[in-house]
Amino acid sequence: MKTIRFNRLMALPMMILAAGLIMTSCKKKGCTDEAATNYNAEAKKDDGSCVYADPETNPEMESSTYMYEFNNGQVVPTAAYDGMHMDNLMATMTVEEVSGSETEISVTLTNTVDGETYMIHAHDAMDPATTPNGTPYDETPNGDVFVQMANGNGGDVTVTQTVSMSYSAIVNDYEGFFVVHDPLQAINTADISTYLVVGSFARTQTATNLSSMTYSYDFNTGQVDPAYAYSGAHASNLGATLKVQELANGESRVSVAIMNSINGETYMVHAHDMADPATTPNGTPYDETPNADVLAIMVNGNGMTAYNSQHSSMSYTDLTANYNAFFVIHDPLQAIDTTDPTTYVVLGVFAG
Repeated sequence: MKTIRFNRLMALPMMILAAGLIMTSCKKKGCTDEAATNYNAEAKKDDGSCVYADPETNPEMESSTYMYEFNNGQVVPTAAYDGMHMDNLMATMTVEEVSGSETEISVTLTNTVDGETYMIHAHDAMDPATTPNGTPYDETPNGDVFVQMANGNGGDVTVTQTVSMSYSAIVNDYEGFFVVHDPLQAINTADISTYLVVGSFARTQTATNLSSMTYSYDFNTGQVDPAYAYSGAHASNLGATLKVQELANGESRVSVAIMNSINGETYMVHAHDMADPATTPNGTPYDETPNADVLAIMVNGNGMTAYNSQHSSMSYTDLTANYNAFFVIHDPLQAIDTTDPTTYVVLGVFAG
């Protein structure tokens, strides 16, 4: 058996090598007070050993989410949405920190219309006295913050944009408006009533507690009076909903959805004030002239659920608690005859 002997000359290089390995190991782990500060780690354990975080470990990134309701005048009370888009659309914005100088902004729209393209923009806040049409924002969207198009699919859609601004700059410093334009009409950046959604960009929205109520109606089989049951060629699977939405300016939006509508046919939808039959020309229990201040619209059938709405100067409380009228949908397959309720595919008490 051979015995290996070490002399001082051999031992010295090995000691230097061992010391170098220890120093290298500590340096790889970042065993300096400066590294500890940079990587958010403690400088040392009590025994002096290295406890630094891996330099490649990213710090936790910040994120926040903001909910936007349909435009019922929350931002500009006189400019609640006025159009043909259903008012069940909402938007959710998520702002996520990517790095110290980049942020990812994602927007999800719910209840989109299939096949329609939604323009979604950030508009810088401005002094209305300085803008061409007195708007409180620059009518040209800010593409450096958010300018995207979302293709509606009948459900939820999400679009994302990464911007060269810090998370803090977006959620604390940037002053602007978040806008979702109505795809069912031409874009008009000067007309806030064409916006489906409008609110402060990346800010918590102020709750306005606006009320709404939806009423369901079946096909006219004589619910109001057996003598008024529908007589005609329209399929009896049609149904409808009537929604009264309180608006921020004290007025209301009255919306109608017709289920199982006939594609290509136009439905006349009216509110008819109740009246004493002894006072009406044809003994009807309602005014034969519809009340256009409450509801007098046309709904274009599409073979599925068709929709339209209008603004009413009457308040939500008046329409849902005090107004006495009938809700009428006329048969599109025969001539309108307001004296003959048997031509009504839907007949019921308005908001009742």
